[in-house]
Amino acid sequence: MVKYDLPKMPYEYDALEPYIDKKTMEIHHTKHHQKYTDVMNATLEKLSPEIQNKNILEILNDIDQVPESFRNALNFNAGGFDNHRLFWNNMSPTGGGSPGGKLADLISSTFGSFEEFKTLFSTNTASIQGSGWGWLVYNKNLNKIEFKAMPNQTSPRTLGLIPLLGLDVWEHAYYLKYQNKRHEYISQWWNIVNWNEVENRFNSV
Repeated sequence: MVKYDLPKMPYEYDALEPYIDKKTMEIHHTKHHQKYTDVMNATLEKLSPEIQNKNILEILNDIDQVPESFRNALNFNAGGFDNHRLFWNNMSPTGGGSPGGKLADLISSTFGSFEEFKTLFSTNTASIQGSGWGWLVYNKNLNKIEFKAMPNQTSPRTLGLIPLLGLDVWEHAYYLKYQNKRHEYISQWWNIVNWNEVENRFNSV
């Protein structure tokens, strides 16, 4: 079977300061992301070779193929593994600003303007009850982009959606610096969004 390693960070743990602090990034990566990786691997070991030998994205895209007794564990941990791979690359020390090209045009035509998109994304992500993620996704069946709130670590891929930009609002992602001020964390996060990465992801769908 394929055994997955914890992905390397694309920058140093302190690179996103002052928006996200070094300690939060270090704990988030080496403890939380590592745990999702470890449990995902352990769960895959219990499954049939037919599933084990598939890429983790193939599994998430068809999560119902996983036997029910293992489905929740894989949905949570494989989702957490992939969500965080995207999350680290969705941010950059030189991020911020706004997207360009076809993605910028589509955001404006879908949401009214980039600022209206930011407001909708921020408001609906802040409103997630408990733990979860806010996502900008591409719906290939409808050929459009959408906002989607997802609970816990469930990947948008399990709904047939392609994740473009995701924001983790589990408390471990921000609590050391922002405590209970989720709105402030979200507001500051826009300063480090790696739009080049998001655009490349969109252009490849």
